Amino acid sequence: MRAEEILEASVYASDLDAAERFYTSVLGLEVMQRVEGRHVFFRCGARVLLVFNPERTREGAVVPGHGSEGPGHVCFAMREQEIDAWRERLRAAGVPIETEHRWPSGGFSLYFRDPAGNSLELGTPRIWTIDEEDVFGVGKGG
Repeated sequence: MRAEEILEASVYASDLDAAERFYTSVLGLEVMQRVEGRHVFFRCGARVLLVFNPERTREGAVVPGHGSEGPGHVCFAMREQEIDAWRERLRAAGVPIETEHRWPSGGFSLYFRDPAGNSLELGTPRIWTIDEEDVFGVGKGG
């Protein structure tokens, strides 16, 4: 047996309202659950992005306490053909792109930050020598 997929990933932000505005308006994610002052969860394809207030999640409850200090990192998959459109969407939303990088494997990344300072990346699957069809599936615009 081995773990085969990442089901969810998390970042931390004390201002959940700002996080919700950013992830819905800039990245187009859909809110699937919110607990005022504690967390906001977003659907991201077939996976989930969790944004927690670190002060509240350290308390623990049904799940063990957890939290993080300083910026985290998450990479969202994008198609090669979407690079220019994502670049323009970020600029139009007033989100500075910190770095653009073409990787030796042929993949490409755009790096930027959310309002909490988390390092976010839009990357093509080729970063990790993964075919787009393996991420997006056949017939999903790839």
